[in-house]
Amino acid sequence: MKKIVGKVTEAEKKEIQSLFERRNGLNELAKILTADNSELYEKLVKDLGETGTKFQQWWDSMAQKYAWEGAESGHWEINFGTCEIYLVTQ
Repeated sequence: MKKIVGKVTEAEKKEIQSLFERRNGLNELAKILTADNSELYEKLVKDLGETGTKFQQWWDSMAQKYAWEGAESGHWEINFGTCEIYLVTQ
């Protein structure tokens, strides 16, 4: 079930969209990169960790700022077209 719980500004949307696209790109790279190139592999692992942390911090910060409704078994999603935030539950 999806329920609208809030909305973010255009600037806030662009920030999470950039992190979302970066995280997805790094995850795709991780699928094809082997540990043979240890220098590049270590850089990828570090970047994935940093990006994942920034991604989660954005959600935590926005949830606190806007006091979005949450659910123990749910998660939030953003509609990049409308800047609306949804609470998704089973």
